Amino acid sequence: MSVRVEGLGKSFGDVDALHDVSLSAAPGELVVVVGPSGSGKSTLLRCVAGLEEPDIGRVFVGDRDVTAMEPGERDVAMVFQDYALYPHLDARTNIAFPLLARKTPSAEIDARVGRAAEMLDIGDVLDRRPGELSGGERRRVALARAVVREPAAFLMDEPLASLDVALRRRVQIEIRELQARAGVTTVYVTHDQVEAMMLAHRLVVLRDGRVEQIGAPLDVYDHPTNVFVARFLGRSPMNLLPADLIGRSDPGVSQIGVRPERLRIVEPGTGVLDGRVVAFDEFGDEIVIEVDASGHRVLVQSPRLGAPEAAAEVGLKFDEADVHGFDLQGRAV
Repeated sequence: MSVRVEGLGKSFGDVDALHDVSLSAAPGELVVVVGPSGSGKSTLLRCVAGLEEPDIGRVFVGDRDVTAMEPGERDVAMVFQDYALYPHLDARTNIAFPLLARKTPSAEIDARVGRAAEMLDIGDVLDRRPGELSGGERRRVALARAVVREPAAFLMDEPLASLDVALRRRVQIEIRELQARAGVTTVYVTHDQVEAMMLAHRLVVLRDGRVEQIGAPLDVYDHPTNVFVARFLGRSPMNLLPADLIGRSDPGVSQIGVRPERLRIVEPGTGVLDGRVVAFDEFGDEIVIEVDASGHRVLVQSPRLGAPEAAAEVGLKFDEADVHGFDLQGRAV
């Protein structure tokens, strides 16, 4: 079932949290809303869930206008940042709680809890309380509680924020596989753009309560509509340089952008511009080299083997196809 918001606006006193936000998630689609802290991501999700009332705009689940409905009437399941598990209840009862509240027959509860536990591989922890579970197991129990409702849509608000890096990556894969198996429309909020790129069928990039760009992850990455999107997405931000620094005079282009992985280190005098190596960040076999080029900080992502030494004079080269042009307002040209 689809989820759609039209022209959503929400203010808290003098703070405008959402400005004319419109987006949709098609049936079975996983849409990730990504943006920095304070961009309005959680407010948007809470408006969809019915936990906040928008000042303007409408929310649809399928063909139903649910804007004025209570949360329990919307047929959506929300997974929060914290686990929100009842500490005195075992995992089985935590998972079954939404069904118990609806007075679902016992046999159906057992069957649905069993399916959810099997889907998330937590059948062996159902008799344990949350305090006896690992962080990853508690997260799976929280996901199972959402799954067991068999809702029209999942709403996930930074569900992996409390996990360490290794566990976070593992559970990301599990969520992607779970969503694919369940086929449930999902709107997922995160500030982690790497997580967003990994999970999403489509991305919605928010800034200051406004939608900056919507599209497939690689389309948004390869064709950002403005400087904010260009620099927000990617493990290292896109390099921005004055167009005249490299002799560019394209109409309307005031600065050019090149992603660090698209730059190459060459001999001085043989590239587009020269500079001096000033710092390194190592990531296993890869290294991000910081180069000072005429006073501008340029990042180059490169294999560690054969990387230049500190303070070395280098040239920087890139292909024309890898150049992004932006005007004075930061809009893609």
